Amino acid sequence: MSCSDRFAFLTEWYDPTAALLRRYQLFYYPKDSSVEMFDVKNQRIFLRRTKYDDIHQEDLFVGNRVNVFSRQLNLIEYGDQYTANKLGSKKERTLALIKPDVVTKIGDVLELIYSSNLIVTKAKMTKLTWSQAADFYVEHQSKPFFNNLVQFVSSGPVVAMEVMGDEAVSLWRGLLGPADSAVARREAPQSARAQFGTDGIKNVGHGSDSLAAAARELEFFFPSTIGHGPSNTAIYSDCTCCIIKPHAMSEGLTGKILNSISAAGFEISALEMFSVDRANAEEFYEVYKGVVSEYTSMVTELCSGPCMVLEIHGTDTPQTFRDFCGPADPEIARHLRPTTLRALYGKDRVKNAVHCTDLPEDGVLEVGGISVTHSCTLYALTSAPTLFPLCRA
Repeated sequence: MSCSDRFAFLTEWYDPTAALLRRYQLFYYPKDSSVEMFDVKNQRIFLRRTKYDDIHQEDLFVGNRVNVFSRQLNLIEYGDQYTANKLGSKKERTLALIKPDVVTKIGDVLELIYSSNLIVTKAKMTKLTWSQAADFYVEHQSKPFFNNLVQFVSSGPVVAMEVMGDEAVSLWRGLLGPADSAVARREAPQSARAQFGTDGIKNVGHGSDSLAAAARELEFFFPSTIGHGPSNTAIYSDCTCCIIKPHAMSEGLTGKILNSISAAGFEISALEMFSVDRANAEEFYEVYKGVVSEYTSMVTELCSGPCMVLEIHGTDTPQTFRDFCGPADPEIARHLRPTTLRALYGKDRVKNAVHCTDLPEDGVLEVGGISVTHSCTLYALTSAPTLFPLCRA
């Protein structure tokens, strides 16, 4: 068979039972949407070629995770030159930093990103200190606007995102538009700065100007070595937890959901993207085991791709936000409460757009576990008072 008939990747899967990373070659055949897996260590076929409709060609890029029959595979390398040339030649990663003036419009910005065929692979709301902001903008230290820029960027929360796609560096800067918002309104009226910016400092966001700058700036917010980068903005009081589920993320609904939450008057006080492996998804949903028939499917959904965890802040938020999410079954929600999140964006009882804290007393506890490290993906608390890490080990 010609290599042009399939794409090949080297993948890793963490086996929680053996506490080992196992490597497989993953082959994807676009003609019939089938997959095949080969065990690298044991040099034998692990999964014979099987039709599998839950993987799509746009999911296949180095650094992404795909779910194959309940195994979450990390795509770590292209398996051959054809695949690298076909799927990876133009793929770039860049930093998209949303400044304090537009954090409340993060949903609109995400809509721009998704509509341009870019993918958000990491995201975190954080609050930079003056020193951190000065370090980030050190190349502008001699410029007259340096102090004003640093003061503004450290004046409130920002959202840092890793954005990936074909020629992402230039595409994201093009979406932002000219640095001066007034110039943007004249020359690029559809750009983010034209729509949401005020001037040359309060100008929506920052975009890396080269691949080298992107690598350096992404490392600042999302370090690949030991360290966590700037912490998230969770405040752990008068709050509840919302998780935008993987299916909603992959369907490009994140921006719409965030806009709906903001339009309803809820304050998003923290935001971060995570991925969860199957063993930890089972632990996260353990409270539902034997209680709801969808338990196994809920676990599969939660570990099928990245999710976005939000801290929603406000008085009586656990109850009011749960009401805003609506009934667990989107069909029932559409009949009884058609403006709720699950009515608007849910598909069924498993793919129902969002998870929210069940009990009001668990709001602070569930959010209080949100954390990310180099190896951990998500900390959360179930309604049972047991803190557990959703980590790879």
